[in-house]
Amino acid sequence: MTSLPKLDDVRINVQDAPAEPAAFGRWVLEQTERGGFLGALAKAAKADRGFPKDGDPEAVRKRLSAQGADPDMHEALDDAELDWAAL
Repeated sequence: MTSLPKLDDVRINVQDAPAEPAAFGRWVLEQTERGGFLGALAKAAKADRGFPKDGDPEAVRKRLSAQGADPDMHEALDDAELDWAAL
């Protein structure tokens, strides 16, 4: 049976981490391979030339509303915001 490493033996390399997290809009655009509504949201965002790539969740929400997106896309956006915030 293996034991867990001692806390002194655990090292995390943060040098490879980005200085700042990706903008929400750009993160959404990277989610095209995901299933469900989030994947559909990402695919629709890629097809939308006016999608706010550097936008925050509120900017994306405004764009969805302006485009007349259905409630499922707004729900996917809410879920995406939670996923992105957890990064």
